[in-house]
Amino acid sequence: MLPESFYICGPTASGKSALALEMALKLDGEVVNADAFQLYRGLEIISAAPNSVEFKRVPHHLYGILAPNESADAQLYANLTKPVIAEIQSRGKTPIITGGSGLYLKFLTHGAAPLPTADAALRAEMDGRSLEDLVAHLQQLDPLEASRTALKNRRFVSRSLEICILSGQKASDMRDQWKSKTAEISSKLRGYVIQRTRPDLHARIAERTRQMLDGGALQEVLNLDAVSINCQKAIGFREIRSLLAGDIDRGTCEDLINAATRQYAKRQETWFRREKWLIPLRR
Repeated sequence: MLPESFYICGPTASGKSALALEMALKLDGEVVNADAFQLYRGLEIISAAPNSVEFKRVPHHLYGILAPNESADAQLYANLTKPVIAEIQSRGKTPIITGGSGLYLKFLTHGAAPLPTADAALRAEMDGRSLEDLVAHLQQLDPLEASRTALKNRRFVSRSLEICILSGQKASDMRDQWKSKTAEISSKLRGYVIQRTRPDLHARIAERTRQMLDGGALQEVLNLDAVSINCQKAIGFREIRSLLAGDIDRGTCEDLINAATRQYAKRQETWFRREKWLIPLRR
């Protein structure tokens, strides 16, 4: 029987990399990256990628595999990662997947939801209709979905109606089937989500930011020339560019990075609370 994968999740600066290394040593495992920005070369400091000492203790995979000007998304990540996990398992090792990119992890563990993507022409047509008309249409096509949709929220109503029209099926049926499938998948998954008190996490974020700015992040950003939209979204990238351009000072840069990181961590915590298969681990 092949070894099962194990997942280490949580907000940024919560200590995922350290725990993943600890678990890999205990389980004879190898660490697999699930952080969207640690996929890139040249963002090691900004993304807080594991250091050379950690890399030497156990094998690490999918770190620094993309050039800064390459684009990536959750589906590409899943496509890259599945064969890596299978190869680790084929050698009798335990894959320890760790990171805080919730959507990337969701695509890896559960796949993409089988719902039709947005259609620009249909969206434009619906934008020209009243909310009352959209609600009536949804109630006609899918009464159950209408009954559990916030009918005053135009975006929710439009999306449910869009699913019905594009798929030719009831949105409620498609969503219920997907919910059932994901629940079955979740029952077979193993992993932890690291939880820290808010003051502790904020202190760790502030310390990481100081270490980042003192530890070569400015030169790292200076060395980056052509970068993709993905890379530009890395917290610290735009703030440091503003610092290098003289638009802000060091203190302001540090404050902006801390604030953005805290906001991101809060969104991560909200995401992982919905993943009931993850076992909370207080640190």
